[in-house]
Amino acid sequence: MTMTIGPRIIKTGLAVMLALYICILLGLEPAAFAGVAATLTVQPSIYRTWRQMLDQVLTNTIGAAIALFSIFYLGDSPIIIGIVIMIVISVSLKLKMENTIPLTLVTVLAIMSASGNEDILFTLNRFLTILIGIGSAMIINIVILPPKYKKAYIKNVNSTFQKLSLLLRTVISNEMTKTTFEEEKKNLKKDLEKLEGQFKVFDEERGKIGKLNQTNAREVVIFKQMLKTLQQGELLLENIEEHYFQSKTKEEEDKLFDSHIEELIKSHEFILLKYEGKMKEHDHGMNEIIEESGEFFERVHQIYSQDKDQKLRLMIITSSVVDYTFQLHRLNKLIRKT
Repeated sequence: MTMTIGPRIIKTGLAVMLALYICILLGLEPAAFAGVAATLTVQPSIYRTWRQMLDQVLTNTIGAAIALFSIFYLGDSPIIIGIVIMIVISVSLKLKMENTIPLTLVTVLAIMSASGNEDILFTLNRFLTILIGIGSAMIINIVILPPKYKKAYIKNVNSTFQKLSLLLRTVISNEMTKTTFEEEKKNLKKDLEKLEGQFKVFDEERGKIGKLNQTNAREVVIFKQMLKTLQQGELLLENIEEHYFQSKTKEEEDKLFDSHIEELIKSHEFILLKYEGKMKEHDHGMNEIIEESGEFFERVHQIYSQDKDQKLRLMIITSSVVDYTFQLHRLNKLIRKT
C-alpha cells in the first residue's frame, strides 16, 4: 500500500509547527490548542482558507464571549457547559458557519475548563492561542506551495477522460467483465465529483480574490466546458447501460453505435491534446463529425420507425450522442479561440 503525502498534508503539518513555535516564543499555553486550530483551518484554496479564517474568528469570538459570560454569571458545571455548547452550535448554524463548529467548541471548552483560575488573562490566553493557530494556517497556505490550479485540473481531466474512453469503447461490445466495468464506472464518478469540486474552488478564487494563479478568465470557461463534456460523456454511458441491451439490437446496429462512439472519443482525445499544444492546429474533422452525427441520427430514426416499440430506447441513447457531439464541438471552438 502506497502512502501519498499531498500539498495539503504538508501545509497542515507546517501550519501546526508554525503555530506551536509562535506560542512557545510568546509563552502562550497550552500550545496544543493552536495546533488544533491550525489543523482545522487549512483549506484547499487561498480564498477558502481566508473565508474559513474570518468565519473562525467570528464564531470563536462569539463562543468565547458566551463562555466567559457563563463562567462569571452561571458557573462551570457540566450542565452549564452542555447548555453553552448547544447555544454555540445553534448560533454557528444560524450564521451558516457549520464548518467552524468543531474549533469553536474547542475554544469554549478551553475557556470554561480554565475557570478555576480567577485571572481573566489566563482565560483569554487560551483564546489567543487558538487565534494564532488560525492565523498560522492562513500564512502557510499563502506562502508555502500555493495551489497550481491549471496543472492539477488538466491532469485530472486527462485521467477522467481515460476512464470514460475505456468504458465507452467497450460498453457496446460488452467486452469488459461486469465487476471491472462497475469498478471503473465507480472510479469515473469519483473523478467527475473531484473535478467539479476543483472547478468550484478556482472559480471561487477568480470571483472573490480577482485573479487565479496561472489561470485567466477564458481558461476558466474552457475548464467548465471540459467538465460539461465529460459529464455528458458519462450520461451517454449511463443511457447505453440502461437502454441499449434491452433494445435487442442486431449486429449491424451494434457496429453503427460502436463505430460512431469511437469517432467521438477520438475527437475528444484530439481536442484535449490540442489544448495542451501536443497536436497541430486543425479541426480534426469536427465539421464532418457533426455531419456524421446528423446522418447517425437519421439512420437510428429509420431503425426506430421500423419497430417503434422495441427500438424506442435507442432514441434516448441517440439523443445523448447528439448532446455529447454538441459539447465536443463547443469545447473545440473555445480552444481554437485561445
